[in-house]
Amino acid sequence: MIQKADIVAARENIADIVRTTPLLSSQQLSSLCGNDLFLKAEHLQKTGSFKIRGATNKVKQAVREGAKSVTAASSGNHGQAVAFIAQQLGIPATIVVPEDVAACKMEAIQAYDGKVEKCGLTSADRLPRAKQLAELQNGVYVPPYDDPYIMAGQGTVGLEIVEQLEEVDAILVPVGGGGLLSGILTAVKETKPSVQVIGVEPQLANDTYLSLKQNQLVSIPATSTIADGLRTSQPGELTFPVLRKYLDDIVLVSEEEIRAAFCFVLERMKQLIEPSSATTVAAAMFGKAALREKRIVAVISGGNVDLGQMAALVSR
Repeated sequence: MIQKADIVAARENIADIVRTTPLLSSQQLSSLCGNDLFLKAEHLQKTGSFKIRGATNKVKQAVREGAKSVTAASSGNHGQAVAFIAQQLGIPATIVVPEDVAACKMEAIQAYDGKVEKCGLTSADRLPRAKQLAELQNGVYVPPYDDPYIMAGQGTVGLEIVEQLEEVDAILVPVGGGGLLSGILTAVKETKPSVQVIGVEPQLANDTYLSLKQNQLVSIPATSTIADGLRTSQPGELTFPVLRKYLDDIVLVSEEEIRAAFCFVLERMKQLIEPSSATTVAAAMFGKAALREKRIVAVISGGNVDLGQMAALVSR
């Protein structure tokens, strides 16, 4: 498993690319949640999500080892990040995306000179294709979450949180494949183990929840949750042991709770975040974790929203 030292090294490796994102707060939101709630604003990160952290750490390492091209499988944000850093380093990138990829995410990949190929609807469809393309192109495959360099890069979010809010009591983290969660867990638990770290999943994409309950990897069918960045079919083989070792709890939120949190942050805080990010706010708003009068950070993982879907997201 990765260690804090790997995350510290990753922070130095990515410092010339990645921003230190702020903690945002709303008195009204905190009052509603019964806690002092802060939002870790990764939607203000380069490429609009935390994914640039792990992608930069991994692709830089690949280039040092002689990589001439990279491929990735992504629902959007990881692909944008890989395309961006590949462009910065002067190598081509091919991104395999689902057939129903959000238009804004596909267009952003292309804006960073990434080549896009559509394949299937689930991560189980697109991951093998991205690996195949890497072999055909004699390139390097950049996993979305199940890789030590990716996990270490994402863990830099955790280092920033404990430095920005020394008295933090708990951190809520959205869960897809577990790359962000495993990285934050390692950074936080090996720095300040008293801080609770709680994973948040959509009810319709509860593969990590089921896996933890059964103490083994569990795969689920394709899901249509509005939290499109969390539509993984099962946790990663490298990320899951970290979750089993360190995670304090995992909670589930409904589609309506996600939508309500999305609307609240947009309407009251004037921040456009992804439904995947709204899961953590929903967990706080609807009391999913047993936390009262605590200082909580909800990780906002990204802000790349397809404007064509806005009407459906804000409908009540």
